[in-house]
Amino acid sequence: MSSRIYTAPPGTGTLTLGKTLPEMMYDACDRYTHPTALNQPSGDGTWTPYSLDAFRLISEELALGFLDLGLDRGDRVGFYLDSDVYFCLADMGCLLAGIIDVPIYLSSAPEMTQYVLDHAEVKAMCVADVERLNELAELLPELPRIQTIILARKETDDLPSLPDGVTVLTYEDVRDRGARRLREAPEAIGDLRDQIDPHDLATLIYTSGTTGRPKGVMLTHENISFNALTAFSGMKGYRDGPDGEVAVSFLPLTHVFARTLHYGFLYRGTGVYFTTPDDLVRDMGEVHPTAFATVPRVLEKVYAKIQERIDGMEGLQGRIGAWALDLAQQYELGHEPQGLDALKLKLADTLVYGKWRDVMGGRINYVICGGAALNSEIANVFSAAGLTVLQGYGLTETSPVITFNRPDRNRAGTVGEPIPGVEVMIADDGEILTRGPHVMQGYYKNEEKTDEVINAEGWFHTGDIGEFTDEGFLRITDRKKDLFKLSTGKYVMPQPLENQLGVEGLVENAVVVGSGYKFCTALIFPEQEALESFARSVGLDPEMPPDELVEEPQVIARYQELVDKANEDMDHWSTIKRFALIPEHLTIENGLLTPTLKVKRAKVRERYADEIEALYHEPTSSKKRPAKVS
Repeated sequence: MSSRIYTAPPGTGTLTLGKTLPEMMYDACDRYTHPTALNQPSGDGTWTPYSLDAFRLISEELALGFLDLGLDRGDRVGFYLDSDVYFCLADMGCLLAGIIDVPIYLSSAPEMTQYVLDHAEVKAMCVADVERLNELAELLPELPRIQTIILARKETDDLPSLPDGVTVLTYEDVRDRGARRLREAPEAIGDLRDQIDPHDLATLIYTSGTTGRPKGVMLTHENISFNALTAFSGMKGYRDGPDGEVAVSFLPLTHVFARTLHYGFLYRGTGVYFTTPDDLVRDMGEVHPTAFATVPRVLEKVYAKIQERIDGMEGLQGRIGAWALDLAQQYELGHEPQGLDALKLKLADTLVYGKWRDVMGGRINYVICGGAALNSEIANVFSAAGLTVLQGYGLTETSPVITFNRPDRNRAGTVGEPIPGVEVMIADDGEILTRGPHVMQGYYKNEEKTDEVINAEGWFHTGDIGEFTDEGFLRITDRKKDLFKLSTGKYVMPQPLENQLGVEGLVENAVVVGSGYKFCTALIFPEQEALESFARSVGLDPEMPPDELVEEPQVIARYQELVDKANEDMDHWSTIKRFALIPEHLTIENGLLTPTLKVKRAKVRERYADEIEALYHEPTSSKKRPAKVS
């Protein structure tokens, strides 16, 4: 194992320990009067605002109401909630009451939801609405511990059939109980706050996982508060309070990335407008945010749309667009252009880049990106256009942030430097190890798995392969379990190839395979709209069935060009020799993507085993043979 331990460089943040998550809320309430701290979407481009004080009061009433229902400190409450204000209120209510919440991905398969709720020994459920309750109803007979359902919204009394003994209440019902207890004992909230210790378990987050059953990650108040407070302290230029930054939030609060950001935004007095991926572009135009968090796939799609639009332009407008894009692609984060190059960039900003920013509301200062590796080209292009992308790295088990790029210390193709208090080391086999107050308590009811990932010295084994640059920035190269060995004995890292293909507008997903074979192949899943647009541009009928369209020679030739480009600069044994175009989609619903949009490789290989076999056992021309639609 390497003896080099990497830590935060001086001046890149302040270590903060010993805070509970409710303390972060109360600190914000003491500092700010913020009438639009959290904003609940109505679905029509308007929001219902919640002030900091209103958020605090409702959370307190819910906390006392939960306890009045017979729940005790340490009990588990499941969340089957949308990622909005109602989630945040129930969460803070649980945190104040000492109750451990267990959020469930709304996209989870029923059997997975049932497993998590049973494994966590959940006693009550907070549910978004009657529609979501209908989804849960069929599971409840197998979950006898759950005796109470609390609806965030009850727009109808037409409830599904539920097991005997299950009580359905609303947030308002619970708040009424809490308000009564608060009137009877005004000191009750102070008593609750005194009982919370920073090292108390705050939440159980079950990892979505690309294989096997999910594991319950035990995170304490300090795990998350340390992470939020310390990471935000490194955001140079970040403006606090009601007159400061404004954020939109569309990522699932079920995931620790969005959850930790929520606490950070709350503490810093940042106004947050909740939205959904489908409404994001519209709502950005309404809110004009200065900050938002995202995953790489969203930025890849935006970049693809930019490229597609420029390709579709004609005449002078097309030439200017192509020139500006080419200029942005030459930009390199950390190396500001000088002289003539700086003038060109300024001109491109006036003519082109300003329009890109307008799509995102025109005021973006911070694009916080996590969850997977981001292609360096995208980071450079967006930053050239004044949309600075701050990529970070972490896992559910690390609360999540391990490293991130600061606004004044940003390098494309990297995930930045450690935050203060965090140690990072590269093992002999290239695996990234980390140690510090961000590391989980362990996996719930799974000591064996905990011991597998946290060694006796406290080092957490991330399962990711990486390296540090000479400047001290961490670069992720692949997932340890995604590495595969060819029959020749050579190891292949699929992620660089997949990331390169992923930035192409014509590619929705790409999966490189080859374990046990002599060479690498790829399953390429076309982006349907972009494919239809390309077909139209070369004189093909875009309305023809997708399985026929991907057989067209012009289409195959275009994807071959993309594969050849991805193969550039790769070791010859790891290049893609053949590929199959598969006119289908990898989705959360069909079980081929995790809720954080990571590909479930084992599931993909299983689903498309025949197509993979054909790539290795049919003639060379089979690289152009698309898989059949199932």
